[in-house]
Amino acid sequence: MDITEVKIFPVSDKKVKAYVSIVLDGCFIVRDLKVINGDSKLFVAMPSKKMKDGSYRDMVHPLDNPTRQKIESSVLEAYEKQVVGKQTD
Repeated sequence: MDITEVKIFPVSDKKVKAYVSIVLDGCFIVRDLKVINGDSKLFVAMPSKKMKDGSYRDMVHPLDNPTRQKIESSVLEAYEKQVVGKQTD
């Protein structure tokens, strides 16, 4: 699986820094990932849905850690490029 496109949509929020869409193998899109400002670092949260009991459940998510790391590194790299690029303009 290759991540063939990453689109970053920055937002002005204390915790959520951006919404993200990724394209897998040029043929499958996943929307509404979030770049979250955690306690010690940025991380990527998968798209989720609020359940009737008030809890949240991921709508899609990787089944193994290497895939999660691949998605997170691709998203955070694209986020950093876009944010740093705008700050230096």
